[in-house]
Amino acid sequence: MFVVFEGVDGAGKSTQLLRCQQWLVELGYPVTVCRDPGSTSLGDRLRSVLLDRSELQIDNIAEMFLFMAARAQLVSEVIRPALATGNVVLCDRFLLSTVVYQGRAGAMDPQDVWRIGASATGGLSPDVTLIFDVPLQVALTRIGDRLDRMESRGEEFLAAVQRGFLAESAMLSGARVIDATGDAAEIHEQVRAAIMPLLAIR
Repeated sequence: MFVVFEGVDGAGKSTQLLRCQQWLVELGYPVTVCRDPGSTSLGDRLRSVLLDRSELQIDNIAEMFLFMAARAQLVSEVIRPALATGNVVLCDRFLLSTVVYQGRAGAMDPQDVWRIGASATGGLSPDVTLIFDVPLQVALTRIGDRLDRMESRGEEFLAAVQRGFLAESAMLSGARVIDATGDAAEIHEQVRAAIMPLLAIR
């Protein structure tokens, strides 16, 4: 089973991924955790290029292809082998993030990004995509002052990202929007409710 955690920066997805991992391990499931970009040598190097704040200028289309390169390596090196051995894979971001950040918020055609992404991932799709949604001001408060390249693009950009996630969720098979405004335990209960039916099938 392949589960992806998505949402605007500051929505709390990474915290909930770790809670989900602990819960699944306690249930006896083998779990592989990864992040996109990252979790491979190539992916970690590209993550540094893409997210570190520096004077390096990256065109939006070039940025999209760098994310795709990291993702292709992640799928080949980590995700497909883990799924083949029967592990539950929990991934912090995946293709939807590029569709939203470089597509809807970055002025590329989202359908073009989906098509390129399908090639980069070999057609691999999550069984469920959990999209964590909070009011933008809550997300900005959680982010604080330590901003990466994406977060530093300003409130208007992040608002477009948030709208993009909600717009894509309405059309994406297997997407579940999680109300991430409550406390961590309440949010985790929503995660469990979204995943439990898939565990039963598995």
